[in-house]
Amino acid sequence: MHMALVIGGGVVLLGLFVLFGWLWGASAAGMAVGAKAFVPVWLLVAAVNMWVGVSHAGYSVREEFPILLGVFAVPAVLAALTVWWLGKA
Repeated sequence: MHMALVIGGGVVLLGLFVLFGWLWGASAAGMAVGAKAFVPVWLLVAAVNMWVGVSHAGYSVREEFPILLGVFAVPAVLAALTVWWLGKA
């Protein structure tokens, strides 16, 4: 359940980045820049989530690494699809 909540938070954060990209750029290109800027920030958030799982929850890195991949990949793929879709506009 925690993994689904973190992924959902990533999707919401992606939406905020795209919204702020539109507010700053007022175009599809600005929204695409927001989606591109989201990816490194989300990687950092996912890595912190892994660190918390290893250091505080008692999981090993081997147990947490697949979770990191899943938590990072779903919103990052949505960001890539957003950039691709906005590039068509």
